[in-house]
Amino acid sequence: MTTIAPVVLCGGGGTRLWPRSRPARPKPFLPLLDDGRTLFAATLARCADRALFAPPTIVAGAAHLPHVEAESGTIAGARVIVEPAMRNTAAAIALAAHRLDPDTVMLVCPSDHYIADTAAFVAAARQAAALAAEGWLVAFGIAPTEPETGYGYIRQGAPLAGGYRVERFIEKPDRATAEGFLAAGGYCWNGGLFAFRAGTYLDELAAHRPDMAAAAAEAAARGTADGARFHPQAEAFARIVSESVDYAVMENTARAAMVPVAMGWSDIGNWKALQAARGHDAQGNTVRGPAELVDCRNVMVDSDGPHVSVIGLENVIVVIDGGEVLVTSADGAQRVGKLGGATPP
Repeated sequence: MTTIAPVVLCGGGGTRLWPRSRPARPKPFLPLLDDGRTLFAATLARCADRALFAPPTIVAGAAHLPHVEAESGTIAGARVIVEPAMRNTAAAIALAAHRLDPDTVMLVCPSDHYIADTAAFVAAARQAAALAAEGWLVAFGIAPTEPETGYGYIRQGAPLAGGYRVERFIEKPDRATAEGFLAAGGYCWNGGLFAFRAGTYLDELAAHRPDMAAAAAEAAARGTADGARFHPQAEAFARIVSESVDYAVMENTARAAMVPVAMGWSDIGNWKALQAARGHDAQGNTVRGPAELVDCRNVMVDSDGPHVSVIGLENVIVVIDGGEVLVTSADGAQRVGKLGGATPP
């Protein structure tokens, strides 16, 4: 059985969940769901079976170390790579790959996603690891449940043992295109979860982004260890151009594969997505904190103190955090990250 090394990425800002998500405590480290756990803690828990998963390697910025270590400090063998700067996922994964044996199968997990069905996740991780051990770079293809325009898509290609080739990656579509994908079948959401051997990833990165690969290798080689923490060399890492793993590697490699999975996945990318992941009453309303709703449907209220009263509204979201108040339509939730208060200085 292939032992899988989880690599947990903690670089997202979660600006579309403002005002609850802030730079000092972004989305992964907030207890947003009904079980009271943070999304980061839930990510670690999904990979807790040591018969299958190695202890996690966590990639995070220095500002979030207190949150990371508070929730991972009791995990024997857990390691933290402290990013000198934010350079997106391709570089973060490269740092982790340099800290692993080249034949190790990495399972790249964003720290801020929700997965309802852990058993389905584990089964997909096994399938993906088997393909990765054969030299494939494997994406998790999330079974779409609606014509979502906020996600990238993967077009399923020829079958492989345990998965499929990737025919192509597709950027976020418009509504009509997304509806066509859903009707046609063979298209999955790109969930941002990947599996590949560490050495295979570094080889592909060197082939398609040689400057990034060289800078990441130097940053890792000249880095310093401090207990469970590893600090890459900042000067070399600063030379890296920020780019996602999708653009840098997955869309360029000839070895892209996918494993389709239905596991109740959401990236909790905005308040509308969070509303869908939380429990609802018979009218579709979701309330956290003191609130009274009268003749409302599909209304979400999340207040950290002030009492909120809502009458006769549908598809509206109200969030109060400290001195900040957000009121948006459900359809407007995608644009919350464009607000001035949500954008880090």
